[in-house]
Amino acid sequence: MRVVEKMSGPKMDDVAGEWRRLHKKERYDLYPSSNITRMIKSRRMRWAEHVARTGERRCAYRGLLGKPEGKRPLGRPRLRWENNIKMDLEAVGWEGEA
Repeated sequence: MRVVEKMSGPKMDDVAGEWRRLHKKERYDLYPSSNITRMIKSRRMRWAEHVARTGERRCAYRGLLGKPEGKRPLGRPRLRWENNIKMDLEAVGWEGEA
């Protein structure tokens, strides 16, 4: 719900004439759950496109494609940002090189 709250932002109250936060019911009406996941994925892909256009010397680009150094934690490896982008592209049926 925190993500939805940030995306919806404040609303001008017509009666009081002041800005207020949306109630939980109003947020549910604005963003059904299927639209939220689609919106998050599209914004993630848009950010990846932006980072890909930046130069290789930029911190965001190195963070996207870089491999961290040091000791790895036990257990299943965490997904990298790049892996999330590839899964999002597969979900929308994109058939190019990622």
